[in-house]
Amino acid sequence: MWKSVVYKEWLKIRWFLIGYTLLGILGIGYLFLTVKHGFAFSGGKNIWNSVLFMGHQFFSPLKYVPLVGGLTIAIAQYFPETVNKRIKLTFHLPMGENKILLMMHTFGAVSLLLSFLIFFGLFAVFSLIFFPVQMVTDSVISIFPWFLAGFSAYFLVALIVLEPAWKFRLFYSLVGGFFLTIYFTSAVTSAYGSANTGLFLVTAFLSIALLFSAHRFRKGEM
Repeated sequence: MWKSVVYKEWLKIRWFLIGYTLLGILGIGYLFLTVKHGFAFSGGKNIWNSVLFMGHQFFSPLKYVPLVGGLTIAIAQYFPETVNKRIKLTFHLPMGENKILLMMHTFGAVSLLLSFLIFFGLFAVFSLIFFPVQMVTDSVISIFPWFLAGFSAYFLVALIVLEPAWKFRLFYSLVGGFFLTIYFTSAVTSAYGSANTGLFLVTAFLSIALLFSAHRFRKGEM
């Protein structure tokens, strides 16, 4: 049964996931072409000086890339389930309703994770070509909340889309939109180091939030 659920979810998101991943790879490639251009015309010392002492964050173009991914995959996966309340058909499968829903949710999150790992790996590898390990480590610490924001966006959209009552959808949207800004607070490079653990735990907690909306959906609350 789980194979059928996974296959169904894959059919819904496959082209969105593949397209998003390819665009993200191209974006990272363009970012480091820009960095290479800067090294060629300004010199490595000047670039390092701007990063170390002037607060320049060469990775800033990646800021909203994970967020876009989380929104895209969540909408592609969950919006079709709400058309004519198709998800009710899923709930009639011979498995526990919450188990099926968490299986769907896990598949989407893992798919997003694989895409993010590709981005994260490419960013780290290319960064090491131009910058020393400590500078790369600080950069990774700084971009980590942006990837958590991508997961949070995925979890929040699932919560909102499955919510049957529009007043609650609006409320969740407002609160969720405000909450996501926490991940994008401007800070010097690596300043998020002490906060990343807390942000990770909060993001993990959000991963099960959709069960509340799903419960209300099953009950037919409006």
